[in-house]
Amino acid sequence: MKPFFSHAVALFAVLLLAIPMPAQKKTADMRLKTVVIDPGHGGKDAGCISRDKKTYEKNITLDIGKRLAKKIRAAYPDVEVKMTRSEDVFVELENRAVIANKAGADLFISIHVNSVEKGTTANGYSIHCLGQSSRKGNDLYSKNLDLVKRENSVIMLEDNYETTYQGFDPNDPQSSIIFSLMQNAHLGNSLLFAEDVANAMGSTSIKNSRGVSQDPFWVLWRTAMPSVLVEVGFITNPDDLTVMRSEKGRDGIAANLFSAFKTFKERYDNSMALEKEDRQEEKAEKQAEAGPKAEAPQEENLEEGILYGVQVLATTKKMAENDPFFAGYKPVMIQTGKIYKYVIIPSRSLKEVKANHKKIQNKFPDNFIVKIEEGKTTPVR
Repeated sequence: MKPFFSHAVALFAVLLLAIPMPAQKKTADMRLKTVVIDPGHGGKDAGCISRDKKTYEKNITLDIGKRLAKKIRAAYPDVEVKMTRSEDVFVELENRAVIANKAGADLFISIHVNSVEKGTTANGYSIHCLGQSSRKGNDLYSKNLDLVKRENSVIMLEDNYETTYQGFDPNDPQSSIIFSLMQNAHLGNSLLFAEDVANAMGSTSIKNSRGVSQDPFWVLWRTAMPSVLVEVGFITNPDDLTVMRSEKGRDGIAANLFSAFKTFKERYDNSMALEKEDRQEEKAEKQAEAGPKAEAPQEENLEEGILYGVQVLATTKKMAENDPFFAGYKPVMIQTGKIYKYVIIPSRSLKEVKANHKKIQNKFPDNFIVKIEEGKTTPVR
């Protein structure tokens, strides 16, 4: 076991150095400005194929991806929408991440279709973020093993994949121990968007939700921004296939993905605006200290039963209060479905939370102020 672990650590170090770096963003405008849509498979990689051999995953994902891109461009002309492919061509798995990182994307959406080798009963959509299986007592690959292996195995179709992927073998579960050796700085926002997708997708004809899970997909690890992979339905299920074969069905799926994007963008932009407001307040405070003494502020109206705090993590894994991730802060845990949200520096005073918020900016990459009321969190705008 030790020799393998040492090999895995060395492999992780090599791959970490090879991660394509994202483009630098201007700090003046921190809104969600760029989204990359990734229609899975393409060209010589057909992806999943229907039982009657008439429908290919690559065509479904491309059509949905184009529809989603068109909806975003129409509603948000100021948002740059890039696609990893806009036609039936083969794009290497690594290059999909490179496209997103070079674009300096704020969000990455990978669209796929699921399948099973035997039977037709498996159905529904699922949303995936990077990470380990969240089921207690399960190892890294106990959940979605076949799905993860199938999506990662695309690299086998690439030329010189042994060199590009530094010995990573998608068919060997142990090879992916590297995914348990890293932390995704964007996991919190990835899970938030995954939750947005899960909430929006239920209005399509594909009703069954298989939920949000964390799984070790290569393309999600290599993207340096909030990223999700959506399996919109099962090509091996007759009902799901009927929806995906129809123009109305594909447009409905795209519309729901757009709805999730709209929700995420609004929250993302508001959190960035809040950070800017905090900086402006800090500047004003310093100017006030240097000038005449300001009048005493009016007493804050504290609402009973309401707390404010800074959400620093959302994950499908239940974490201990003393976990090193929280850097000594004692978190408040709020459970929403299968998602655990962790909020630190809770207070009835929003002003106090805003003041403390400035002190933790560098410790937690993904954070924003929330209101806690009746066991639910709402971002503060």
